[in-house]
Amino acid sequence: MAVEMGLWRADEGNLSRLVPTSIGLESQLETYIESDPTMLGETLLIIGRQVATSFGGFIDLLALDETAAVHVIELKRDKTPRDVTAQALDYGSWVAGLGRAEIQAIFETYKPGIALEEAFAECFNETLPEEVNSTQTFTIVAASVDAATERIVRFLNEDFGVPINVVFFRHFEDNGARYLARTWLVEHESPQAPGTAPTRQTKTREAWNGSDWYVAFGEESGSRQWTDAQKYGFVSGGGGNWFSRTLKNLPIGARVFVHIPKAGYVGVGTVIGEARRFDQALVEVDGVETSLQSLPLVGKYRHDGDAEDENAEWVVPVAWIKTVPREQAMWKNGMFANQNTAAKLRQKFTIEQVTDEFELDD
Repeated sequence: MAVEMGLWRADEGNLSRLVPTSIGLESQLETYIESDPTMLGETLLIIGRQVATSFGGFIDLLALDETAAVHVIELKRDKTPRDVTAQALDYGSWVAGLGRAEIQAIFETYKPGIALEEAFAECFNETLPEEVNSTQTFTIVAASVDAATERIVRFLNEDFGVPINVVFFRHFEDNGARYLARTWLVEHESPQAPGTAPTRQTKTREAWNGSDWYVAFGEESGSRQWTDAQKYGFVSGGGGNWFSRTLKNLPIGARVFVHIPKAGYVGVGTVIGEARRFDQALVEVDGVETSLQSLPLVGKYRHDGDAEDENAEWVVPVAWIKTVPREQAMWKNGMFANQNTAAKLRQKFTIEQVTDEFELDD
């Protein structure tokens, strides 16, 4: 049974039904959605309009949600129910083969001069995930409904779990005021992303260059201080296994990009030694290896129960390439940040921004 929408005006207990009209609506819906994608029931970042596929078709709208899954948005216009559903799935099969670089290229064409990472951060107040386009969702936008479309979409969605749905808009006018009403064919929920095939991860996430690492230097009042690390050449973390275990993964020769949470990036350097407990750590001072704990430090690097390795502060010596004081930390929306103390830095956007700001050689 086809979906029907009704709208009534209530005047002093009397109801007057408004008659919908679709005149000109379908030609405007694409622009409406582009200007305010929340019309579709969730926050979306439009990344392309009339996107050319490799087989000659054009996708009306492409978008990312907060998980970086891609939404294929196709307007019904004058297509038959069979054609519009087949076309949405056909476009989806092409989109599914796009890697992160292709998604970024589509956005660059749509919004020249704006980095996808910046736009994503502004839209969702989150860093663009490492995995982009690991799943796809298909939305058909229609101004009118028919039983055939309902039957096909329900069959795919409810019987086979295909993330396809139809959103219907109807246009009403009343005493000079215009209204849009919206409803979904299948009860609308944010889809649960299925498991991603390992073979696609190399395309949907940025490749790691094998040398760059992210390090979070968590300054705390009375505890570790960036001025110490900057002066004596080290990064550190500890007070629990969670804070030190990833730091121990830093290999000698790795290039580290150091970030102070809630401040920004403050240093880039090369790891020159293995992680050691603070009370055993050595740093180079005037060319001489020196016990770190013997130096005049601003911060405190001891923790309750740090006789146990898992509670100790762990230190990794670094030869700085470039550092700046905390007050000059650099940050742009969309740059990489992570709750782990150390992580592989894959995000090209962050590497490029820090490299340019710190005037480093590529």
